[in-house]
Amino acid sequence: MRKKRNNKVIVAMSGGVDSSVAAALLKGAGFGVRGVFMKLYPSSPRGSEKRARKVAQILKIPFYVLNFEKEFKKKVVDYFLREYKRGRTPNPCIVCNKEIKFGLLLEKALGLKADFVASGHYAKVQKKFVNSQKIRYSLIKAKDKEKDQSYFLWQLNQKQLKRILFPIGDYSKKEVRDLAKKFKLPVLNVPESQEICFIQTTVNDFLARYIKPKPGPILTIEGKKIDQHQGLSFYTIGQRKGIELPGGPFYVVKKDFKRNALIVTPFSNDKALCSKSLVAENVNWISGSPSPKALGEGLKIKAQIRYGHKAVPATITKKLKGGKIELEFGRAQRAVTPGQSVVFYLKEEVLGGGVITS
Repeated sequence: MRKKRNNKVIVAMSGGVDSSVAAALLKGAGFGVRGVFMKLYPSSPRGSEKRARKVAQILKIPFYVLNFEKEFKKKVVDYFLREYKRGRTPNPCIVCNKEIKFGLLLEKALGLKADFVASGHYAKVQKKFVNSQKIRYSLIKAKDKEKDQSYFLWQLNQKQLKRILFPIGDYSKKEVRDLAKKFKLPVLNVPESQEICFIQTTVNDFLARYIKPKPGPILTIEGKKIDQHQGLSFYTIGQRKGIELPGGPFYVVKKDFKRNALIVTPFSNDKALCSKSLVAENVNWISGSPSPKALGEGLKIKAQIRYGHKAVPATITKKLKGGKIELEFGRAQRAVTPGQSVVFYLKEEVLGGGVITS
């Protein structure tokens, strides 16, 4: 951890084991630690705030609650709904990290004269000297590869990384739990957080409150109608669960917006789900864009198309208009999904990423 005398750090505390241990480690390292619980949506669980406050009391650090409900709805929830209305499958955690945790919270922290913001993410920031006058900050995978969360952080930039600490990046989940026990923090029995924190039921139940049904045909890839769907927004590429049709199981292969048709394929034709390439937009390069020459020659990386999916060899073959790129996989990948993020890795470092469009 980057430490200078009297460094002040704001720790985003959720009431879970990871952020609680992060705060404890920073306190032990001599930082001036302040805990912050962010209230992001009306149904934010009261138990989480109560646990975070209790941990702060045990660690003897100041504790504050910041209400970001308005900003969270505008930046994260509204984005989530817009993407589903477009027929895409978004990842709100990535936007939340950029706009709220390391955007708005960092802004508040700097306003309070803090030096850093910290969280319980499984990731690492590495400081490198490019030359005597220039420093570059790299986002690196965590020690615990199963818990690594670098995929969710590809939208961060140099100004943000300069001010971010990830104290548990060099620990495994087991080691973090052992530390929580050692520090006597009341968080050992807290369940893992949900992937989409503001949805208390199912995604489709949540969407149904905001998106009107628009029925249309369910077609096989050969064009045979086999049933009717209630709206393309309620499905995602590669989805199997919920496609209850005779002769199945079936997978969603495509959404045909011109015909308002959902295209499916049976399990026996799984290859229809595979894609050799993709186009991504809103591309972010954490350390600055590679040279046109590097892109022109074909930048070889490893690409991860969803969280939990293995990063595979790929080549960025073209830089397109509007900040888009074209990427080709070494071998075809299953269920490449518009709206999800493709993240670029070079060994352990996150180079950047983009949002899959096609």
